[in-house]
Amino acid sequence: MIRTDGPAEAPALVLLNSIGSTGEMWDPCVGALAESFRVIRFDTRGGASIEELGLEVVGVLDELGLDRVHLAGLSLGGMVGMWLAAHHPARIGRLALLCTSAWLPPAEYWLERAATVEREGLQAIWPRVSSVWITPDLTAADPGLVAKLEQMFLGVSAPAYEESCRAIAGMDLRASLARISSPTIVVSGIRDPATPPEHGQAIAAGIAGARFEVVDAAHLATVEQPGRIVQLLLEHFGAGATLSAGFRTRRAVLGDAHVDRAVAASTEFSAPFQDFITRSAWGDVWSRPGLSRRDRSIATLSALVTLGAEHELAMHVRAAVRNGLTPDEIGEILLHTALYAGLPRANRAITLAQQALADGGLTEG
Repeated sequence: MIRTDGPAEAPALVLLNSIGSTGEMWDPCVGALAESFRVIRFDTRGGASIEELGLEVVGVLDELGLDRVHLAGLSLGGMVGMWLAAHHPARIGRLALLCTSAWLPPAEYWLERAATVEREGLQAIWPRVSSVWITPDLTAADPGLVAKLEQMFLGVSAPAYEESCRAIAGMDLRASLARISSPTIVVSGIRDPATPPEHGQAIAAGIAGARFEVVDAAHLATVEQPGRIVQLLLEHFGAGATLSAGFRTRRAVLGDAHVDRAVAASTEFSAPFQDFITRSAWGDVWSRPGLSRRDRSIATLSALVTLGAEHELAMHVRAAVRNGLTPDEIGEILLHTALYAGLPRANRAITLAQQALADGGLTEG
């Protein structure tokens, strides 16, 4: 089942969970993340290799019509995230890797664990898993949380768990790290016995420009330190906040229909540019409080006439009307700009503006 939280028009952030857990392990973080992102979670159906698990994510993205997303994965989710960023780089914007490893020997340990679950069920390994997931301090302080985590663990598919164990046993992503170009943050738990900080350091060293952070947590850092994890993710995915604001402003100024067409027409090639203009133009500049939108329309019309940017002019004439300018005021702006931008460009701008106003039913044009 696919679960989504947050505004539909916000940038998409996929959260991948650890082996033996579900998307619930992200619950303490989702509320804050969903203020700026369209947060997407789904439980893996299992796969015999990291590649199979990665291709399952690609299939979900295709199902949702998402060409490019940000991704945060913990443990097995981070392993899948590394594989995706290395083998499907166009699909991953920014990447966060939490409490994970690029290589987790010995393989026999994971094969033995899969065999135990096959013979005796998940309950047989829960004590070992619980000692890794959260620190002894938290275990003693919050028995209710321990019971909730146990219920989540015992509710996963045993065959899928076994397959995931085998996938980890056969995993070695070390040679793939250099292929990852996504801006990456790696977070380790200082008290994580499963993937201690040296595993995170090795990942960060292998990915160009990666940032490395340590938090006071065991393996499920999202459960033990959700506030710190959210802070780090929002810092790393910070563009998301301005993208969300940019989409709101862009829709308010240009109209839902225009933005919907632009988003629908974006492709894998053009999507990064759409993100860029939404974040930089509409989020970073148009959303600033220093000028009213009306004043920004005046400045924009003047600049477009000066540049001879005919393809943008009609769109911003209609936007100026939405921002409170009257047709007469727009005419005055174009007349005034003619003094400084030149008569030929202003003459063409008058023609285009008149047509745009007529198309909107605002003049007899």
